[in-house]
Formats: sequence, C-alpha cells, structure tokens
Amino acid sequence: MSMEIAKIFLAFMVLINPFSALSIFLDLTQGFSKRERRQVAQLAAMSVFIVIVVFTLTGNWLLKSLGISVGAFQVGGGILVFLIAVSMVNGGVNSAKPKISSTNESDAEINIKPPAKPDIASIAVVPLAIPMMIGPGGISTVIIYSSSARHYQDMLMIILAGGVNALVCYVCLLIAAKVSVWLGDTGQAILNRIMGILLAAVAVEIIVAGLRALFPQLNI
Repeated sequence: MSMEIAKIFLAFMVLINPFSALSIFLDLTQGFSKRERRQVAQLAAMSVFIVIVVFTLTGNWLLKSLGISVGAFQVGGGILVFLIAVSMVNGGVNSAKPKISSTNESDAEINIKPPAKPDIASIAVVPLAIPMMIGPGGISTVIIYSSSARHYQDMLMIILAGGVNALVCYVCLLIAAKVSVWLGDTGQAILNRIMGILLAAVAVEIIVAGLRALFPQLNI
C-alpha cells in the first residue's frame, strides 16, 4: 500500500476531530488560569500523539499475535469507520466515542464535574484525549495504516501525520473559546457533517484495500 501523508493526515483529522472536544474542554477547565488551560491542551495533544506512536509501532505485531490478517482487520476496521461516518453525516456525534457531559444529563454515558482544584492530568488524558479525541475508530485506523506499512519511511509518515494532528489539536484547544463563538452550534454541526462525508470516503478505501488483500482475484 502506497503511503500518502496527506491521506493519512486527513483520515486522522476527521476521526480525531478536535472541534468536537472544544465544548467539553471549556466546561472542564472552568476556573482554570490561562497557564493551566495551556497545560491541559499540551498534555491532551501529547497524549494523542503518544497513542498514535504506540499503535503505529505495535499495530502489526498486535495483529500477528492475535492471528488476525491485515485484510480482515482492514475490512472490519473500515466498516467501523464507515458506521462512524454515517452517524456524523446524520447529525450525530462519533458513535465510537462516549457522550461526556460536565452536567448531570440523563443520557450522558459519562458525567464529569470540573474539579474544585485544577487537576490537569485527570482532565487532559481521560476523558479529553482518550476517548474524546482518539477513540476506538482512531486507534483502529492507526493499526490499519501501520499494518499496511512496507518500509520504515511509511511508519515515519504515519507518525509525522500523527504529530501534525496533535499540533492541530493543541492549537484548537488553545483557541477553543474563540473557535466555539466563531463556529457556533450551526457551524459545528455543518463541520461535523463535512468531516463525516470525508470519513466515509476514507472508510471505503480501507474496505476496498482489505477486500483486495482477502480476495486477490477481485479486480477492484
């Protein structure tokens, strides 16, 4: 599989989608100083990058140890990513990520209250980085790309794309208040749907690559 950094970056970007984490970031950092918010953003972005690096380096080994072929994982992971895309296009959020609320909403899967004293690590790593930004869909995509890598240069491309995405996450969190006001609820909904369409295209490519690996006789 020929690795293209732009394609990998796009796949990571639409799956991580830092814009979807802006509201929870603002809620959980209420009362924090500017310096403390910056630290939360730094740690969250670093956590996203570390997860990408870890699964890039161990993804192929993980599949081999479980006896799962690359083609089978591509088809399964592609279907998961496609279902996430459909949910996003239909106006929902990433269905592979839990609904997290800083208030006691009855339909939220996880309710978190902002800490009385700033606890940067507990907010930045979980739930902000994991699973709000890098969840099952993102991890599956990292494993799919890493298991398809043929050369060390391909692995470096994946890590580089992950680093650029982590940097985008950091910048988005730093200017979360301004971006939220600028986009508004309508803008965020439109952006979410656009990312869903792009993600669907990425998912189809992953599934097709998996089918080619499983059934080489297919001319697709």
